[in-house]
Amino acid sequence: MPRYDAPVRDMQFILHDVLSIQNYSNLPGFEDATPDLGDAILEESGKLAKEALFPLNKIGDVQGCVRNADASVKTPDGFKEAYAQMVDNGWLLLGKSPDMGGQGLPYVVNMAANEMNSSANMAFAMYPGLTSGAFEALMAGGSEEQKAMYGPNMASGKWAGTMNLTEPQCGTDLGLIKTKAVPQADGSYKITGQKIWISGGEQDLTENIIHLVLARIEGAPEGIKGISLFVVPKHIVNEDGTPGDRNACSCGGLEEKMGIHGNATCVMNYDGATGWLVGEEHKGMRTMFVMMNEARLGVGMQGLAQAEIAYQNAVDFANDRVQGRSLTGVQAPDKPADPVIVHPDVRRMLMDQKAFIEGARAFTYWTALYGDLHHKSPDEKVREKAGDYMALMTPVLKAFLTDRGFKMANEALQIHGGSGFTQEWGLEQFVRDCRITLIYEGTNGIQALDLVGRKLASNGGRAVFSFFAEMDDFIGTRARDTGQETVIEGLNAANEHMQDGTTWLMQNGMSDFNNAGAASSDYLQLFGLTALTYMWALMAKVAVEKKGDDPFYDDKVLTGQYYVSRILPEAASHLAKLKTGAELMMAMPADRF
Repeated sequence: MPRYDAPVRDMQFILHDVLSIQNYSNLPGFEDATPDLGDAILEESGKLAKEALFPLNKIGDVQGCVRNADASVKTPDGFKEAYAQMVDNGWLLLGKSPDMGGQGLPYVVNMAANEMNSSANMAFAMYPGLTSGAFEALMAGGSEEQKAMYGPNMASGKWAGTMNLTEPQCGTDLGLIKTKAVPQADGSYKITGQKIWISGGEQDLTENIIHLVLARIEGAPEGIKGISLFVVPKHIVNEDGTPGDRNACSCGGLEEKMGIHGNATCVMNYDGATGWLVGEEHKGMRTMFVMMNEARLGVGMQGLAQAEIAYQNAVDFANDRVQGRSLTGVQAPDKPADPVIVHPDVRRMLMDQKAFIEGARAFTYWTALYGDLHHKSPDEKVREKAGDYMALMTPVLKAFLTDRGFKMANEALQIHGGSGFTQEWGLEQFVRDCRITLIYEGTNGIQALDLVGRKLASNGGRAVFSFFAEMDDFIGTRARDTGQETVIEGLNAANEHMQDGTTWLMQNGMSDFNNAGAASSDYLQLFGLTALTYMWALMAKVAVEKKGDDPFYDDKVLTGQYYVSRILPEAASHLAKLKTGAELMMAMPADRF
């Protein structure tokens, strides 16, 4: 049977030793994020994930969600009680602002708690995760009245939230949406249309669901410029703040999916439902992107989270399963064979996983910290850099961590051999659940196009050149540090590869847009490999300084060296591929495939 234990020690290392979040105590929310409080939150959140959420993971996978005759939806056994436990104990308020009843803790601390929940039960964690994104979108674009009406209950999780974008005829190209909004005399709108793949569109966890719906007001311009955003509650909210009459929106069906069975993925029908405009007419995408960007960071974290739980179980199996003898001689003479962890190829897969997971966790938290600085720093230059980094890193974090996270979950299954292909050991669920992360919230190919087509050129390339300069500065100041030579040399090579790839795109992408498109996925992979190398350089700096009696730091140094020696060489391959351009890729006529 599978198990999950929160990697609290590694989280503490990143938050306190590498990022030193305690040094930001002058910023709102950080003053309470002391190491003692942070550690207590991590420990208790880990217990919640292990004891309340993880036992429901297989139950949710086997049972799935059920649509009743009245279009209501029942979530798997135990989900409702576990969700109530999270709400009652205030877990969903960790990072919410105090004026909404929250604790106001930094986003980076909340990210660590969310990772635990997602590892323990990804399908369950999606319910509060999407609510948080909808809440942030309303806080960014809603009126004061809307914030007061929906904010506190969404912040606590008493009410849920969703995002309604996709329709049967359009996914990425939202300019094709057909859902219409008809203005009413009282200032509301009647929303009519169908949305698909709506996570948590209907469920029995909360007394109300606040849908954020993209629609086109009658007479609006065609395409993306004519889209508006509306808040459409499942139950119209009474003047006293309680849920009132049922709105004309309902779940028309549940999708039968490859994974995340415990999350209700709904077809949502809006039959003249009452909604209210959020923000300005025809500016809906601006506000919805607040939610989408938060969701994309969360999805990247999901790739990391599924890799983590798969790795933990692969380590257990590799130590317990005996098969064959070590190539260098018997290692377990008291057993009929040696544990498979003695075999180099099994070690390769485990080390690949460990090096990715720990680097990815640092990258996720590092990016989340910049999210905090973007909103909270009093220094305009710091806010500017943080905003640049958040925009630049979001597509990289989403796509790279999910591509690699899925690969790592697959390698964990591979270590189990035939056992991994069976349901008993749980690995096949982790692989199935993780697969969606490469697709939703914008496919990874779309993330690569966003990175190359929009984020690199933004503000004249200010963000990416700032990142290059930061790495150059780190390399220059650490070049002679004993014990870090391997990682610093690797970072220098990765930085040079990435600068070379960026220059090639600037020279060739504008002359032929297909060159940019053909290079985009390889460039994103190159970027991700470089970013994780920088994270390993930051971690190695601390680990070398703290090496001694604690093997934790020795293992960090060793794992960083492994990453640079065994994984980073892929960067050169991605650079070579991206520089081949689009000619061969686009040469064959479509009817000859």
